[in-house]
Amino acid sequence: MRKLCADFIDSLRWLVITTCFLYANLAFSTPDLAKIKLPPGFKIQTFADLNVQNSGLQLSPRMMAMDAYGHLYVSATRGNQVLMLTDMNQDGVADKVEVIAENLNAPHGLVFVDGALLIANQDGVVKLTKTRGKWSKPQPFITHLPTGGHTLKTIQLGADGFLYMNVGSSCNVCVEADPLRATMLRYTKDGKPAGALTTLGRHQQSAIWARGLRNAQGFAWHPETGAMYATNNGADNRSGSKNGLVNDELPPEHLNLIELGKHYGWPYCWADPVQRNMQIQDPNFVGEADFCKGVATVAVTFRAHTTPIGITFLNKTNWPRAYQSDAIVAMHGSWNRKQPAGYQLVRIKFAEGKPVAQEDFATGWLEGDQAWGRPVDVIVGKDGALYTSDDKRNVIYRIYYQR
Repeated sequence: MRKLCADFIDSLRWLVITTCFLYANLAFSTPDLAKIKLPPGFKIQTFADLNVQNSGLQLSPRMMAMDAYGHLYVSATRGNQVLMLTDMNQDGVADKVEVIAENLNAPHGLVFVDGALLIANQDGVVKLTKTRGKWSKPQPFITHLPTGGHTLKTIQLGADGFLYMNVGSSCNVCVEADPLRATMLRYTKDGKPAGALTTLGRHQQSAIWARGLRNAQGFAWHPETGAMYATNNGADNRSGSKNGLVNDELPPEHLNLIELGKHYGWPYCWADPVQRNMQIQDPNFVGEADFCKGVATVAVTFRAHTTPIGITFLNKTNWPRAYQSDAIVAMHGSWNRKQPAGYQLVRIKFAEGKPVAQEDFATGWLEGDQAWGRPVDVIVGKDGALYTSDDKRNVIYRIYYQR
């Protein structure tokens, strides 16, 4: 009897949450979306509004993942939770929300591996498994990662079957004491380090795959070539001359082609705004002579401090064929520019497997010097639409093509 009462109370609780959630999606279904400019034929709607009062739901939706059934999972970083959003009647609006993990440590990246859900906390990765329709409590999977500084970590399953995870820098510009900082790490599917350098004997295998990445929170693999591309945020408050004034247009943000063992320039170098096939020296933080000549070149540059984060390829959308080989990048937007920039989605055009151009795809979250939304992550759903998280407005958008 006591169990029946407990089950009834639990069901009633979720009924109240779902009712509040539905009301929020109606009440807060945002007229501001009319301000979003998209290419002809594209539409945007609010898939989920997480501004639900008295429901236990927290804010700051960040990185997303999709399970085999098309349910959307999102990390609520500020609330230390992971949420599952379900569109049961497939009308493009989520009508059920569940908290599947809580009391986490700044959760960010999410990825499904063989039915289990991996969650990247700031200090490591935890694993959730599902039995009889219920998720387990988080279990340690990868531990002892650096904390503080750029804390947020993203984890993804690569085209080669290995797990990749970023570790951001501890500072704006510095020489790191911890070799794991400002890197891209690689692990096997069971959580063992599998970095670029193979170590023998008593030395523990390193997980470091690439270095010199100040804060690479978004990465994806080209669907045809298998090449890995990662966004990266450049340093703040830099100048183009020794002891010069801060230049808001330096350094450019990067989209990098991530390759085994490469160094990508930080903290000494950034992409030359004119000759983008080379990196140049930060005049106020100089490394070894000719260091910047030996680092990897940049695949794409973005305007300084626009903060590119999430990236996804569009081959699984039901959009026009012209988009199928391209990618979308979410620009979270600047925090310290005199004239704000970013706050948009950008289309990266590819030809023969390589990026060749970029153009605005979705704009309007920035009005003058005020931003009312900040895109974070992008992911393609099983319905062929693009889902975008917004951690300022605390919503998930759905962008679809209407033939």
